[in-house]
Amino acid sequence: MNQLLSHDLYCPFPSQTNKYVDVLEEYSLEWVLRFNLLTNESTYKRFCKSKFFFLAASAYPDSNFEELKIAHDWLSWVFIWDDQCDLSELKKKPEVLKNFHQRYLEILNGAELTSQDTLFSHALIDLRQRTLQRASVKWFKYFVNYLKDYFCGCVQEANNRTKGIVPDVDTYIKIRRSSVGVYAVLALAEFCNQFMIPDVLRNHYFVKKLELITTDIISWSNDIFSASREIASGDVHNLVFVLHYHNQISLEEATKQVAEIHDKEVYSLLSLESFIPCFGKELDVDIAKYISGMHSWIRGNLDWYSHSFRYHNSERLELTEFNNKITL
Repeated sequence: MNQLLSHDLYCPFPSQTNKYVDVLEEYSLEWVLRFNLLTNESTYKRFCKSKFFFLAASAYPDSNFEELKIAHDWLSWVFIWDDQCDLSELKKKPEVLKNFHQRYLEILNGAELTSQDTLFSHALIDLRQRTLQRASVKWFKYFVNYLKDYFCGCVQEANNRTKGIVPDVDTYIKIRRSSVGVYAVLALAEFCNQFMIPDVLRNHYFVKKLELITTDIISWSNDIFSASREIASGDVHNLVFVLHYHNQISLEEATKQVAEIHDKEVYSLLSLESFIPCFGKELDVDIAKYISGMHSWIRGNLDWYSHSFRYHNSERLELTEFNNKITL
């Protein structure tokens, strides 16, 4: 299957890169090595070639450096854990994943570490402390709920793998909206830009629709660029494969259809934005910042594919050591 270039997907939003990108690159390994999250050669190589520092710098172009470092470390944690969910023995162990996720949520909600906790748990304690030094408890609760939704998506995928299920298109889209984790990274845009949208906006239908479309745009671009690796590794959780399987079309045709769906969603986002209601002076400023964060993520995510080698092969990931914490 031919690799689609990022510039083949429609994106009207300008490329931006945080001025601290070079400093962030120098920092990028510091935190993950301190918490020993890259405990074998395959995870180390995978992390280095992924260049998450560039994704963070592109997705949060206006962030101050301290917030940017924290956002980068959250992205690093999620992507490293995501690889465990998708590429290790955990990918077919939904009940084990549930146990991990339940413990991670307890820690994020303030539980103290025990001798049974994993390396990932120790890293989460640090992230929680550093984030709450610069964010409100209220915002952090929203963020944790978004992570909970992401965890649920990962478990649903593991359930499908265990049962040998290729979900239908509608079911897959529902799962993907959780497992892609976009709501959490959009919340980090609030954190990085030092604001929080009030509940009247967060719960408004218009904002929820913007978030949903943005989630789909990022999901489908990711599915296009990760298709070769995921199909080679036998994973069915990719819209390219789901269309190929259920519609009995070639992978090339399925890729073309996903690209068309992606572009249609971008046009839908632009159309919806043209009908932004007036919420009042202060709220209008907040929603403009939030929409700008969505644009930055859509463009930054596309630009990242041109720099990252994350999806260029299909090596099997060795399971990260968990310090004898939970038996698989």
